[in-house]
Amino acid sequence: MTVTNPVQFVRPRRKRRETGAVWIQMAAALFAGVSFFLLAIFVFSMGYRLVHFGRIFPGVSVAGVDLSGMKRDDAALKIQAALSFPYSGRLVFRDGQNVWVETPARLGMVLDPAASAQLAYDFGRQGGLFQAVIDQLNAAQVGVALSPVIIFDQRIAYSYLQKIAAEVNKPVSEASLVINGLNVTSRPGQVGRTLNPEATLIYLHAQMQFFRDGEVPFVIQEQAPQVMDASAQAEAARNLLAAPLTLSVPDAPPDTPGPWQIQPAELAPMLRVGRFDPGSGAQYVVQIDRAMLQTLLVDIARQVDRPEANARFTFDEQSGQIVPIQASVIGLQVDLPGSINEIEKAVAAGQQAAFLRVNLTEPLVADSANGQQLGITQLISDETTYFYGSSAARLKNIETAAANFHGLLVAPGETFSMGAHLGDVSLDSGYAEALIIYNGRTIKGVGGGVCQVSTTLFRAAFFAGFPVPERHAHAYRVYYYEQRPGGSNDPRLSGFDATVYFPLVDFKFKNDSPYWLLMDTFFDAKTRSLTWKFYSTSDGRQVQWDTTGPINIVPAPPPVVTFNPELGPDEQLKHIDYAADGADVTINRVVTRDGKIWFVDKFVTQYQPWAEACEYGPDIKDPEKSLKKKGWCQNP
Repeated sequence: MTVTNPVQFVRPRRKRRETGAVWIQMAAALFAGVSFFLLAIFVFSMGYRLVHFGRIFPGVSVAGVDLSGMKRDDAALKIQAALSFPYSGRLVFRDGQNVWVETPARLGMVLDPAASAQLAYDFGRQGGLFQAVIDQLNAAQVGVALSPVIIFDQRIAYSYLQKIAAEVNKPVSEASLVINGLNVTSRPGQVGRTLNPEATLIYLHAQMQFFRDGEVPFVIQEQAPQVMDASAQAEAARNLLAAPLTLSVPDAPPDTPGPWQIQPAELAPMLRVGRFDPGSGAQYVVQIDRAMLQTLLVDIARQVDRPEANARFTFDEQSGQIVPIQASVIGLQVDLPGSINEIEKAVAAGQQAAFLRVNLTEPLVADSANGQQLGITQLISDETTYFYGSSAARLKNIETAAANFHGLLVAPGETFSMGAHLGDVSLDSGYAEALIIYNGRTIKGVGGGVCQVSTTLFRAAFFAGFPVPERHAHAYRVYYYEQRPGGSNDPRLSGFDATVYFPLVDFKFKNDSPYWLLMDTFFDAKTRSLTWKFYSTSDGRQVQWDTTGPINIVPAPPPVVTFNPELGPDEQLKHIDYAADGADVTINRVVTRDGKIWFVDKFVTQYQPWAEACEYGPDIKDPEKSLKKKGWCQNP
């Protein structure tokens, strides 16, 4: 179905000129209304001012004094007469039970009547047309109370508050803990209080504005001490000094020394009072002087510290097994910093016992070890030296020194130091005085004969084929070291000696085999002999050697006879040194293994010519004759 010639409806439009005219009329009417309203307000305000020309508007008062309709001068007089607050008012300051009362005038307050009257007169005449009308209506309808104009000299009030501050202020005081000998005293802390004059002046000025009596709050700043109470720490210190402080090694082996006790009188000078912050607040702790404590612990460590030691064994040649003869030793070493920390904790807690921190070191070889585990299965070297003619003292020293090495183990790859295992050569260690070579002379000294032991060890290491990184010969030839069984001397043994004067002079050899080495020593007083045996597992090494024997012989110098005024009646003649020719000796050694050269070394010795020496005392009239009878110091 098709629709043709549709009907269109068109809304009639006003003409633009007519619409503009309507808007103009509306704007004109609005402007006229506003203008009339403003004019009415202006007329009202001006009329109101004219009616009260030169006078304060009705309803205006200052500090309760009604000034309605008054002229400014009259209002000023009325204000001055009515407001006596600066002189009769009372302002109160309070701090606990302490009260201070003062008049506003003495605190620097001065009333200005003229300015107050001017303030009242200006009310309703300032602030623009609308504000003026609003103020006029408010004053007329409900009344307006204005604050008087006052002059506040803050310098006077500040000075007054500073005087009060001298009474109010209290310095912050930390709790105290004092240890004086065995007496322990404590005092609680005090909260610090400081009057803030500047902030208090703000409250004072505000109270003055009210023109009535009142209390002015102090602005006081408080500061709490870091430590308020030390009574608990004082009690801990008293408990600590009530009995000795006991130190011990925890889980100590049975042979460990200790415990040790620090008596209260000894402990008290070591105590200090310290402060620390545990996170929730600082507090006092009783501390111990670390330097003094360390000095004490160093002495204890000398008693406790010991190196670890392997078990000692002897070799049973019938069974081919090693037999323990001395238990292994666990090494102990006091951990000084750790022990100090442990003792500090105990002291801080008021405990009367503390453990030392000790580091334990297990030995490499325990008592339960067997020869197969260690590779100790056979005798690999066996050397004996002889010392016919030795004194009883020399025999004792040889036996004492050799015992230090009986059953001793040398680890694979270890360089063995004889001096490190010899121990303290002293009378306290069982040694006696015998002849020694010292500072170019043969003299009597402690340990004479120890070099017989080092010489025997040198030969055992030499013929076992072990490297010898350190060896020192004697200054001159000593006949003990060239003896064969029965006492005969063999020049081929010259150069096979070794001396030890530890720590300056040492003898060392290296166990460069993959097996442990067991050393056993056997002293025989009857045969005047010392035997040193090495037990291990042979790695096939063989030793070939040769010697030049003593060559380049240098005859001994003539005997030396000297006068010694200190010789007593019982010893007027003294034999000091024996004569010995000088000589050079070179020993060459070739060590082979599996038919191949393992290493080659040589030992070169230069013996000095040595003069026989004798001394005679004051009672000897003819030294030559007396020495001849003895057979000493005779020229050839």
